[in-house]
Amino acid sequence: MKKSVSILGVTGSVGQSTADVIASDLEKFNVDVISANNDWEGLARDAVRLKANRVVVANEEHSDKLAEALKDQDIVIHAGRKALEECIAPNTDITVAAIAGFDGLKPLIFALKKSYAVAIANKEPLVAAGALVMEVAEQFNTQILPIDSEHNAIFQVFDFDNPNNVKRIVLTASGGPFLRASTDEIAKATPEEAVAHPNWDMGAKISVDSATMMNKALEVIEAHVLFKMPASQIDVVIHPQSVVHSFVEYHDGSLLAQLGPSDMRTPIAHALAWPDRMDTPGERLDLEKLSTLEFEKPDTNRFPALKLAYECLEQGQAACLVFNTANEVAVTAFLQRKIAFPDILGCIEYAIQNQPDIKLDTIDSLIEAHHTVQALTQAYINQNALHDLNQRKAGTK
Repeated sequence: MKKSVSILGVTGSVGQSTADVIASDLEKFNVDVISANNDWEGLARDAVRLKANRVVVANEEHSDKLAEALKDQDIVIHAGRKALEECIAPNTDITVAAIAGFDGLKPLIFALKKSYAVAIANKEPLVAAGALVMEVAEQFNTQILPIDSEHNAIFQVFDFDNPNNVKRIVLTASGGPFLRASTDEIAKATPEEAVAHPNWDMGAKISVDSATMMNKALEVIEAHVLFKMPASQIDVVIHPQSVVHSFVEYHDGSLLAQLGPSDMRTPIAHALAWPDRMDTPGERLDLEKLSTLEFEKPDTNRFPALKLAYECLEQGQAACLVFNTANEVAVTAFLQRKIAFPDILGCIEYAIQNQPDIKLDTIDSLIEAHHTVQALTQAYINQNALHDLNQRKAGTK
């Protein structure tokens, strides 16, 4: 029987990789619904390519154009945020949650309530609202399948039946585009340089996160949530080749790892076929061509985001939410050239140090807290960052 699948955020980087995997073997899947925020043209193309039953465009302004593009297709069209949040049909076999950022939280919660399995690509809801996400998954007996390459690697080699046998989790990090850059070069980094990842083809936000190593910092928190491991048992190593996607070390000295190409279609194929396996249109790893696998300790002085992640884990869920939200606001400002690259971490540190009094007991309170931290961080940017950036350009600071 075909597996019913839905894709939230099909036009993004992960969504497109998911579409590639499904399109390579449509006989295995029945695509029920796919969604996008603004890219109605991409949504229309993928609807036809994947033979989707339904589509959802979150921005209602594009509904007429989408309807015109699909007028000759037997595809049901929905529009609006509420339609996006509630579009997953009951008893869906697997939903791929690939909406970037905190905006993916509400649709993720609805997907967890209606799907047998949810493949999570956007780490931000797990970082900002990990306890709530896991509570809903347990309540509805929904399997969470991570498709971040690192967490998918851990998932494949983690002994869930005997977790006490695990000594530690080791996340690998490429180091991003500034691994060998000097402090001065990092300080002058442009958005174009920050998004030029040496190994992975990703969206702008996650590429900047890789450049600051914020991506790995968020993954430390995500690993804590997904695998219920204390922060003291989660480590990070720099691995520039991005071949070993993460390790699990056991008390007997065994170090199990998952290897693969730098291609998101590999972990996505694993999640889509789970608990089975399937062919993938992605690259294959040629072991005979591998000459060197390097590993080194990350420099937390040059990339302080990692250190901040562990501090936030010690402080609790509220600090993790602040950490995530402030980063989203700061990265957007950097990509818009409103702040300099080092100011991203400065904004995050400011938000953590001035953490507002927030409640996190319901999804609505989490969303309110997110908006509160957004406003706090944006106000700091408006008051300080442009002045600091102008001083740097003038060479006075």
